[in-house]
Amino acid sequence: MSWQARLLNPVLRYIEKPQLARAVEPAAVRAKFERHASWLFRRPRGVAIREAPLGEGQALWCGAGEGTILYVHGGAYIMGSPRTHAYLAARIAQATGATVCVPRYRLAPEHPFPAAPDDIMAAYRALLEAGHDPRRVIIGGDSAGGGLALVLLTQILAKGLPVPAGYFGFSPFTDLTFSGASFRENAKAEVLLPATRAEDLAEFYLQGQDPADLRASPLFADMAGAPPVWLSVSDTEILRDDTFRLAEKLAEQGREVHLHKAGNLPHAWPIFQGRLPEADVAIRDLAVWVRSILTASAGS
Repeated sequence: MSWQARLLNPVLRYIEKPQLARAVEPAAVRAKFERHASWLFRRPRGVAIREAPLGEGQALWCGAGEGTILYVHGGAYIMGSPRTHAYLAARIAQATGATVCVPRYRLAPEHPFPAAPDDIMAAYRALLEAGHDPRRVIIGGDSAGGGLALVLLTQILAKGLPVPAGYFGFSPFTDLTFSGASFRENAKAEVLLPATRAEDLAEFYLQGQDPADLRASPLFADMAGAPPVWLSVSDTEILRDDTFRLAEKLAEQGREVHLHKAGNLPHAWPIFQGRLPEADVAIRDLAVWVRSILTASAGS
């Protein structure tokens, strides 16, 4: 573990995690994240960042390369925006050579489930309608955003829509029933997410709807026909098993899956690109995978 991680972990454990555990108003947590994102995450040089429409919605666009990555930001369904994830998106664009599109979607509790998955499906349809070849599109995201991107993929498969070239997730949130053993086993080891707030999160987002709905818990959806998948997770996260079980299910169904594991790192640690050496390693590993997928699709 790098010295940067040794410094970051206590900050998250003793400052951020308790604050998240005590937080009452989602709006206050959301506002804080918006304020802190610009200094928390490092902006890479030489990458153009712009806002532009995407269908009837708005999106942030980074880079202007070959292929398109539809990136869904995380934030527990209640916070985050294209702006909070702009620097991460720019780094992914820089590393992969692709154009990265981060769509805006409606947040809970003001806009409960299924507003967010509906918005992400609309964004994907808008990309296709704008002429983006699905064979040159990769979808992905972090945490709740990784879960929403997986919902999108499973809905694409279920509806028989054009399938993207690949999917990736940084510690994707795939099971809102919280049935993974790691949710209990790693409650103390987890440095960022307080397991005690699970029921509150579900209430903010679902507001009484079924957590086992496949649009909320895509882990339980059929993965047959899924394109290549890249996943990252830390073994000390409470959401570890959201990723491990997804990888196992994909492998059982004969799908191609690459799992990038690490030890004793924060939830969705690749978001700390430019701050953590381990995050930079993960982004480089992802970039190699993305380029291989796009190169293969170009020759098909």
